[in-house]
Amino acid sequence: MAKLTRLFAPGIVALLLSATSAIADPIAPAGKPIGQDAGGHTIYQVHANGISIGYKLIGQGAPMVMIMGLGGTAENWPPQVVEALSKTHQLILMDNRGMGHTTANDTTFSYPLFAADVIGLLDALGVKRSDVLGYSMGSTITQQLLLQYPDRFNKALIHATSTDGSNVAKALHGRVPADPIVARQVEATTHWKTPLDKLPAIDNQVMLVVGTADNVVGTDSSKTLASAIPGAWLVQFKGATHHLMYETPDGFSAAALTFFETNETVTPKIEPNASVAPPPAQP
Repeated sequence: MAKLTRLFAPGIVALLLSATSAIADPIAPAGKPIGQDAGGHTIYQVHANGISIGYKLIGQGAPMVMIMGLGGTAENWPPQVVEALSKTHQLILMDNRGMGHTTANDTTFSYPLFAADVIGLLDALGVKRSDVLGYSMGSTITQQLLLQYPDRFNKALIHATSTDGSNVAKALHGRVPADPIVARQVEATTHWKTPLDKLPAIDNQVMLVVGTADNVVGTDSSKTLASAIPGAWLVQFKGATHHLMYETPDGFSAAALTFFETNETVTPKIEPNASVAPPPAQP
């Protein structure tokens, strides 16, 4: 990824980042403030989808909702990643159902339910479209969001994902906390299977990120999604595990920023019977 960033002069990169930050109006908090995190950011709680959802807003720019993995909370994102992404995005860091500052009820956990929680929060905040970054369980929620609510999202970064949750549940056996909410998350995971036939219809810009030594989800699922979703990026970090973004937060952030700041949708202007030779280089 370092080679990609060197293609741009520092001044141009700064201009691009500042322009992106200025595009979106700031998100106004909804719900009630319930405290502060260790960095002094206000934690809010809003009623949506039948529960109270805890979240916080960090940064400025286009909105990006960040969805944590199984057993995690909004406090578990690497600080370096939050700092880097918050320079170009207003981050919406939410707690999943039953975790952190988000409550749960008796509704059976499922990925459509988790996705509806995300949409409920975005609705409460008045966010019509957002970028999205999902890690581990959050990456599978991101899959569900793209399949069910594609018009609510722009770009999606899917990190450490799976197309078969039953295999993930087996890999997690004995490695997760003995917590009733985590157990319900694992149970929901056992029922997840990506509808592979629907992936070619995804029109969003998507990047898959995975470590080659990930022994929870492996690399095959990310490769499968990358090959099936039109135009998807695939970034593999050699030797990284399921904790890739904690092992190399700077590398992960660089890859993420390159993706989010690149418009890879191109409409070529080709004249009929035009030469197939490349156009002359611009001075």
